[in-house]
Amino acid sequence: MHILKLISFILVIIGALNWGLVGFFNIDLVAMLFGEMTLVARIVYSLVGISAIVYTGLAYKDI
Repeated sequence: MHILKLISFILVIIGALNWGLVGFFNIDLVAMLFGEMTLVARIVYSLVGISAIVYTGLAYKDI
């Protein structure tokens, strides 16, 4: 579970940084790297979203 939590945390940070870039500078790093809504970009966005759900569940499991 520790590995899953770590991977989820890293992907959530990547997603947060990407949204920060979008908000402050109108730069979508994922779209810039992988293309605008290509299959790979959609997979990255999906993994970030799933990671947020997984990390939230794992972070509060011990409370």
